[in-house]
Amino acid sequence: MAASLPLKLDYGYLAPDVDLDEVQSWQDQVDLAHKKVTQGGGLGDEYLGWVDPGKIVSEDEVATIKTLAAGIRESSDYLVSIGIGGSYLGARAVIEALGAGDGPEVVYAGNSLSAFDHDRLLRKLDGKKFSINAISKSGTTTEPAVAFRLFRDLLTRQVGAEEARKKIVATTDAAKGALRKFADEEGYATLKIADDVGGRYSVLSPVGLLPIAVAGIDIDGLLAGARDVAAATNSTDVTKNPAYFYAAARNLLYRKGYSTEIFASFEPRLHYVAEWWKQLFGESEGKSHISLFPAAVELTTDLHSMGQWIQEGRRNIIETFVILDGGEPEVLIPPSDSDLDELGYLQGKSLQYVNEAAYKATALAHRDGGVPNSTVHLSQLDAYSLGALIYFFERACGVSGYLGGINPFNQPGVEAYKKNMFALLGKPKFEQATQEVQARLKAQSADTVVGF
Repeated sequence: MAASLPLKLDYGYLAPDVDLDEVQSWQDQVDLAHKKVTQGGGLGDEYLGWVDPGKIVSEDEVATIKTLAAGIRESSDYLVSIGIGGSYLGARAVIEALGAGDGPEVVYAGNSLSAFDHDRLLRKLDGKKFSINAISKSGTTTEPAVAFRLFRDLLTRQVGAEEARKKIVATTDAAKGALRKFADEEGYATLKIADDVGGRYSVLSPVGLLPIAVAGIDIDGLLAGARDVAAATNSTDVTKNPAYFYAAARNLLYRKGYSTEIFASFEPRLHYVAEWWKQLFGESEGKSHISLFPAAVELTTDLHSMGQWIQEGRRNIIETFVILDGGEPEVLIPPSDSDLDELGYLQGKSLQYVNEAAYKATALAHRDGGVPNSTVHLSQLDAYSLGALIYFFERACGVSGYLGGINPFNQPGVEAYKKNMFALLGKPKFEQATQEVQARLKAQSADTVVGF
């Protein structure tokens, strides 16, 4: 596995459930999945625009993003990033992990319908200098559309309609959709969402790069890390390609009865990387009532809660650790005149050293407890390494989906709740559905409710 890249995979604790020979026996299937991802011919191949990070965003688009970001950083104290799912999770993952903290604070709206959360953010921004990045291909997705109305109204009341237009960037379809039409009519600056890039694969496109750049993060480094991993994955040999080894191993484990994969990190700032990973694999593979369920824990915190279940609960889980091998600040444990806390043996040691020992102890304990686990090691956490990690999981997810016999690029199940919600809210053209849903709800007996 390439030593020059900041990422490697340790699969030692997958044995005896899965070993190298067994993964290698899947090489022909991996080769076919690789061909589908890189050349097309598989289900959903109209959404492969993310595969080449050198083409997902052009040099001109990168320059435009930097210019827009510079203007927002100069004029605003906040950027409201309005989007849901892949329209915000990738950017938030990068910003929470790497945020420089020297520019506008990026805040998020339109990812829920919570009145409390939106009211709190509206109050926070009242009287403050802020800009808006509305991210939606259609412009009619309920959550971000509602939020855009709310925050556009606040911005307009604060600075006037003309100035508000200058402080809004719409990231949307190049030619069609409600947000595109609205942006053209109002004269907003715009960035393009490509037709061949789905939301959960869009973090390295203009969808994610503008808020990331506003946060002061090196988007060139982020893209460089992704490009270098993309080049390395041109080798389909599972002994040299950790993304493909990981994809094959998780499919093998699923076929052996494991039903849940846990993303585990010892760094709280990777919380939204885990959330992005959950969406990537959950939305890509959760179809036809098959595939691993993606979950996440934050360690060591969750070792004092979920740790008991992982160690001794039902043996249907596998675990993927993401570990930082270096680059952390040196925080030394100081000496103490008394040793009432019994930490004398650790004085002078770095917190990173202790955290690393906790990881090693946990991986071993979980393996002994019947949990197959592997570890993705990053040399450090910077823009280049995080770009490499993002692309590692994206490529692995596409290949894993094809190995599982599904379309890893659609999400038909996402529409089910929307139809019921539109019916209940009385959206035009849903009149018949409104009657049907209301009748079903009315038929639900009050006898099914238990209360105090």
